[in-house]
Amino acid sequence: MTARLAHPSISASRLVTGLDLPMLFAVASLLGIGLVMVASASMDLASRNYGEPFYFFHRQVLFAALGLLAGLVFWWVPLRRWENAGPLLLVLILLLLVVVLIPGVGRTVNGATRWIPLGVFNLQVSEPVKLLVVLYMAGYIVRHYSNLRLHFVGFMRPLIALGLGTVLLLLQPDFGGAVIMLAIGMGMLFLAGAKLWQFAALGATIALAMSVMALATPYRVARLTAFLDPWQDPFATGFQLTQSLIAIGSGAWFGAGLGGSVQKLFYLPEAHNDFLFAVFAEEFGFAGVAVLIALFTLLVWRCFVIALRAERGGHAFGSHVAFGIGIWIGLQAAINLGVNMGVLPTKGLTLPFLSYGGSSLIVTLAAMGLLARVQWEAQVPVPRNRGRAS
Repeated sequence: MTARLAHPSISASRLVTGLDLPMLFAVASLLGIGLVMVASASMDLASRNYGEPFYFFHRQVLFAALGLLAGLVFWWVPLRRWENAGPLLLVLILLLLVVVLIPGVGRTVNGATRWIPLGVFNLQVSEPVKLLVVLYMAGYIVRHYSNLRLHFVGFMRPLIALGLGTVLLLLQPDFGGAVIMLAIGMGMLFLAGAKLWQFAALGATIALAMSVMALATPYRVARLTAFLDPWQDPFATGFQLTQSLIAIGSGAWFGAGLGGSVQKLFYLPEAHNDFLFAVFAEEFGFAGVAVLIALFTLLVWRCFVIALRAERGGHAFGSHVAFGIGIWIGLQAAINLGVNMGVLPTKGLTLPFLSYGGSSLIVTLAAMGLLARVQWEAQVPVPRNRGRAS
């Protein structure tokens, strides 16, 4: 059984039954929309700064190709190897977060040191950390399932490690990345069966601590003030959000058509990155937004379907990995849309599959390869004595 899972025979029938077609449809659709929208949102900026209208589009295509290659690698690696890596994954998480802070190694942009230059692109370390957190937490849950459910120490142990990672992220500073990392960890623990009172008490404590840290930093206070009333200072602290709201409102029911956005023309900052959704809403209107939200909903739903399928087949580790990926993609997409629509304060988080950026796209597609691997292995049930650890 182990040999077949580690090196599956790839036949045409096994390939079809071993893939989740709705999940692949959602990923392909989101990736296609993202490539088109990066081209549309960045043409004027690319022409002005680089003399090449499709500069950002060509780079995004390269990132997509690298991401698909990474996804293929993650699909090929048996889940058992990631499960056995356990503590090494935690070491790698902390190593990445420490290395980026070393002077001369990390790259600083606008006062934030979040990137490690890799030649072709700058690696934003918080992106691979999210995927590594999913793998680490899934392994921890399987290895310490009983302690997690019965003892508070078992619940707190991984969160102490993630707390250290949160401190390192805040030193960059990357408040949004820290929020996502903690949310992934806590969400996975909750779905694994952590007691509700423990989850609620710790969640309230973390929320309070995050609020204090947000209010203790002047630029975060300015962001929060702008979020509450962006029209109070529409040409300074509220500029980005007001331009985003104008773009979304201008889209009406069916939008101005592909390429028809006005706000992307020198008005909306980060139009091809964090605020790509606003340009999409202006060009495709409410109808396009509904389709986009439906695609993200479909993808998150398939993550949970695959997770439940793996759990029924006795693949505890794969099940928790799929749950973690679903939490990550769903939460990050919801936060990005909320920021664009003025429901949440600015976090600097990309919209998965759509926003421009090598780190986000490559890691997200790698996660989809990992999800496909969970689906692939879930087709072969595991004997009862290899099920979830007790």
